[in-house]
Amino acid sequence: MLLENSFEVPAPVDKVWVYLLDVERVVPCMPGAELTEILDDRNWGGRVKIKVGPVSMQFAGTVTVEERDEVAHRVVLKARGREQRGKGAASAMITSTMEPTAGGTLVKVVQELTIQGQAAQVGGGMIGDITATLTQQFADCLKANLEVEESASGGENVAPMVTSTHVKGGSLAFKALVGAIGRFFRRLLTLARHP
Repeated sequence: MLLENSFEVPAPVDKVWVYLLDVERVVPCMPGAELTEILDDRNWGGRVKIKVGPVSMQFAGTVTVEERDEVAHRVVLKARGREQRGKGAASAMITSTMEPTAGGTLVKVVQELTIQGQAAQVGGGMIGDITATLTQQFADCLKANLEVEESASGGENVAPMVTSTHVKGGSLAFKALVGAIGRFFRRLLTLARHP
């Protein structure tokens, strides 16, 4: 399944690039994620917890930097994980690119996601909606942390780094349901216009 998301950060590309490559700074912004080990500068171990409605899943696995282009501000990550209490598995190739904009940096994230087991039963549309919600929460956390760093560099007394809150299953399920209803009505309107 191919998932595409993007967000803008009000900071220069080089600053966003350095931040996004620092796993210890990035993981706290990922909802439900925990860094368990740093194997080397290209390989990490971690866990991800997610709850959608009554279904709760926890995956443990690894992330590897497959490709890193400093000039193009492009990084490709390979993630693999197994469900810790079930038979499910997930893998993804995640390509992130950054480009300058008038307001800062546009970050584009393309994920080629493969899931098996209980998580696969959720459905592609709902997974897309959940991914969009998680990406927005990540972006909000990233923006807040970059603002904190900017204030700190100005010598101001600033608050500690921001971390992402865990997403509640009801919230994710509700947002996914709203997305599914929206897709249904868009299809219905398209069919009504083109019988």
